[in-house]
Amino acid sequence: MPDGSSTAHLYHPKLLTTIGEGYGLADLQRDATAGLTVAVVALPLSMAIAVASGVTPERGLFTAIIGGCLVSALGGSRYQIGGPAGAFIVLVAATVSQFGLDGLLLTVLVSGLLLTLIGALGLGSLIRHMPHPVTVGFTCGIAGTIFSSQIRDLFGLILATKEPGPVVPKLVALGSALPTMSWAALGIGVGTSTLIFALRRWRPNWPGMLIAIAVASAATLVFDLPIETIGTRFGEIPQGLPVPHLPSFSLDLIVQILPTAFSFTLLGGVESLLSAKVADSMTGRKHRSNMELMAQGIANIASAMFGGISVTGTIARTATNIRAGARSPLSGMIHAGFLLLFMMVAAPLARYIPLAALAGVLVVVCWSMAEKEEFVRLVKNWRSAAVLVPTFALTLLKDLTSGIVVGCALAALLAWPGSPQEEEDA
Repeated sequence: MPDGSSTAHLYHPKLLTTIGEGYGLADLQRDATAGLTVAVVALPLSMAIAVASGVTPERGLFTAIIGGCLVSALGGSRYQIGGPAGAFIVLVAATVSQFGLDGLLLTVLVSGLLLTLIGALGLGSLIRHMPHPVTVGFTCGIAGTIFSSQIRDLFGLILATKEPGPVVPKLVALGSALPTMSWAALGIGVGTSTLIFALRRWRPNWPGMLIAIAVASAATLVFDLPIETIGTRFGEIPQGLPVPHLPSFSLDLIVQILPTAFSFTLLGGVESLLSAKVADSMTGRKHRSNMELMAQGIANIASAMFGGISVTGTIARTATNIRAGARSPLSGMIHAGFLLLFMMVAAPLARYIPLAALAGVLVVVCWSMAEKEEFVRLVKNWRSAAVLVPTFALTLLKDLTSGIVVGCALAALLAWPGSPQEEEDA
């Protein structure tokens, strides 16, 4: 069977390719099983990412449903799963804080238009070749920033003023609020993380995140623990999708959000193509990078119209899809269908989920996304360390765009013609 290399340049969704090669009932059964498995993983994660991003939990589900369906239907990878990603938490939260919800939706829509344009112009290969130390640096920086954003809910802290965005002022404010710590919230949060890690080790095929969320919710309800839940902070989750509409906009607002939209576009392109490359390495296939970027762009446009947040390829859910036996992009579309079914049938149950448990889920996400071993390996070489450390520090202490721009500039300066390149810098 060809690996897809000869057609990697085509603007042709992989869904049409796989169906054209022949698709039977056995393939559908495997895709349905994989879709259900991924939906079980995506359900708690989508809500946790939305809450951490400063929006209501249902917006994470809107993103996973609309984005997940369109990324699979139109994308250039057979196995890519689209949805909200932890890497966007910092950007989304900062955008909501600065421009409000309408500003966020407009930013997502504009970034979708830019991603579509980049794909249409055939520039996907440029994003795919971002220097490796830059990728590791900003990924680890994002993980650290996400963790700092979860401390309040994890410890059940009560802040006298609004929580600061930058990491250092945030940690100072959280430290001053430590006397308000809730032992019940901390127990639920730490217990959730511990249970997920334990299930990953001893029962790796079980849906650890969903089980941990269910146990935490049951414990909170049975023991009447005095901690915040989705219901107490956000109210009920709607039992279906909203009517699509364009977000409110003005020329002045578009000009203001453009720099942020570029950041969304850059991160979305990098994350989606990295995830597609992981899928390639696991399956021996080759994705169509420009078609994938166009699909990501269209998915972001649609997500914004349905009130969702940023859509990108998600490495963990894509890997889960492959391990569950997916055969085609239909598995991603089926996963979106199962999430919609949950909203229609079981959304009222979500009100009992403790926010500390969602924080515990994201602690696991931070630990998993931080490439710890790779960071240590790269920092041992002076050339890669000179790119890695500034990228990491600027991403953590300033913002993602500064980290990536400075990291890429340093990588270009250090890669002068004729200089020996270490393998890890390639």
